[in-house]
Amino acid sequence: METALYLIPVTLGDTPIEKVLPSYNADVIRAIKHFIVEDIRSARRFLKKVDSSINIDDLTFYPMGKHASADTFATYLRPLEQGQSVGVISEAGCPAVADPGADVVAIAQRKGLKVVPLVGPSSMILAVMASGFNGQSFAFNGYLPIEPSDRVKKLKQLEQKVYTEHQTQLFIETPYRNKKMFDEIMRTCRPQTKLCIAAGITCEEEYIKTYTIQEWKKRELPDISKIPAIFLIYK
Repeated sequence: METALYLIPVTLGDTPIEKVLPSYNADVIRAIKHFIVEDIRSARRFLKKVDSSINIDDLTFYPMGKHASADTFATYLRPLEQGQSVGVISEAGCPAVADPGADVVAIAQRKGLKVVPLVGPSSMILAVMASGFNGQSFAFNGYLPIEPSDRVKKLKQLEQKVYTEHQTQLFIETPYRNKKMFDEIMRTCRPQTKLCIAAGITCEEEYIKTYTIQEWKKRELPDISKIPAIFLIYK
């Protein structure tokens, strides 16, 4: 195994490891002793899920945290500069893609260190794949503004991009606000605009449906108030 900064995807929920992650990932993980993580407790649980024989006490964890600086991240890469591989683990899905880790990767690239992304589930990519929308041009917009008028304005801007740039628009919301987001989309977007809701991707509760706004208004949305969801709009 090459010495590198390994970007390690994790499951998107309680999905069995073998369903979404190749066995090669486990081989890589077993060989790493230093991990840069979004949350230490969930990272430890994930590693034990990968292989219960891993001795967690032999590992070193470096928290990314909201307040970690570039200087702090640089110190996390010292083992790599000394010839020891380092892994990056976020809370769900792929690190550095709509998840923490990009700053660490940027420093590694500036230092000329090898970066290796491992294969694993990305909720954004899976949602685009299943939506039936444009997969050649799409944009992830993260969370929309909380203030109602700003949110409506942003939704209209994203919808306009759908029609003028032919670009699929993706965004997310905190699960307990998913229904409110849905209602806002129903009030704001054009009847012919298509909406895909991709919730609980790869998990037992997976729900992925695409309809026009007009069609959605005739249907009952299942309870997704506790399930991570991605909203996608297209023409």
